[in-house]
Parts: sequence; structure tokens; C-alpha cells
Amino acid sequence: MRITTAVPGPEVSGSPTAPVVLLLHGYGSHERDLVGLTSWLPAGLRWVSLRAPGDMGFGGYEWFPLSLPDEPSQAGADAAVEAVWEWVDASLPDSAPVVPLGFSQGGLMALELLRTRPQRVPAAVCLSGFVTASRAQSADAAFASARPPVFWGRGLLDQVIWPAAVARTATWLEAHTTLTRREYPELAHGVDPGEMDEVAAFLRETVAAPK
Repeated sequence: MRITTAVPGPEVSGSPTAPVVLLLHGYGSHERDLVGLTSWLPAGLRWVSLRAPGDMGFGGYEWFPLSLPDEPSQAGADAAVEAVWEWVDASLPDSAPVVPLGFSQGGLMALELLRTRPQRVPAAVCLSGFVTASRAQSADAAFASARPPVFWGRGLLDQVIWPAAVARTATWLEAHTTLTRREYPELAHGVDPGEMDEVAAFLRETVAAPK
């Protein structure tokens, strides 16, 4: 499993110590789906949008297969996370912090990237996503003291993410992170401008953009 396609932002070749926002699309989507959100990123933040490695055909891609209503496979998530880290290690300077911003299945990926290399991830943004139900990740215990900042936004009309996943995500994030939780009464499974305004404020407060 490999990441073979990425859309780089215009500043992706800047300072080697500048944070890079990784855009991680949802299940069945593609690497250009979230590019429109970059207009909300604080000035100076670099970004790159990755295509998930699983080709579903018809222009859609998945980070790993789903067999709903079953819970996602931890092994599938682990393999996808390893593929992202392999791309990061090969494509970005070791000194560049990584800020994953993901939607739906990409939101799960954002949290898994934080859970596997918290020393590389100063903050994460999970939009309409959730944490896996299986075993803990190796770095989870360290979160009790570090409590990295996470933005978790979801629509209260979302019928895609099931209640058990929402409940365990809330419990895990509250126990392990410094959580900014936002819920939008009129939003379904999607992203809206008001939510992105709050994401932008979160990133300004938690991620140091280059001067």
C-alpha cells in the first residue's frame, strides 16, 4: 500500500521547519475534494492533499476498505497510516511538523496519525470523523500528560457516523487530548463555512505559522 498522488499547495517547498497541513479526504472521494478548504488556512501555512491508496474505481479512493455496518478494521487503518507516514518520510523534511486535517474516514486517519507519532503532530483536525474501536495505539498512554490539541467538528444531522462511534470518540478525545469540540445543529455529514471559520481560529491558536 502506497501513496502515489498528492496535490501540493503553492508554499509546500518553503521553510523546512514550517508546519504542513495534510488534507485527508473521505471514503470514496479523491485528493482534490478538500482543496477548497485551504482558503481558510492561516496565512503562511503550507499544505498538501493526499490521495488515499485504495482505488475504488470511478474516480473514488479509500484509505482502507469498509464493510458497514461492521466496525472498521484496525489492521486496515494501521496499513493506511503506515502508507501516509512513508510518504511523509520520503517527501517532507524531518523538521517539518505535520498537521493532519481529515474529513470522515480521513478524520479517522487524522486521529490515527496523531496517535502513532504525536511528537511529529502538534495538532489535528477531525471533521465528521471518529476513532477506531480496537486496540490502543502505542503512544496513547503518553497523551495523559501531553494532551495535544484536537479540533473535532460534526453535524448533529449526520446519519453516516453511527452513535457508538460518536460516543467512544467523545470519550477518547476528552480523556487524551485538549479538545475543541464543536457541533452544528443544521449540518449533516459535511463541512460548512462556519465550521471552517472555527477550524481557522483553532489552527491560529495551536500551530505556529511561518513568519
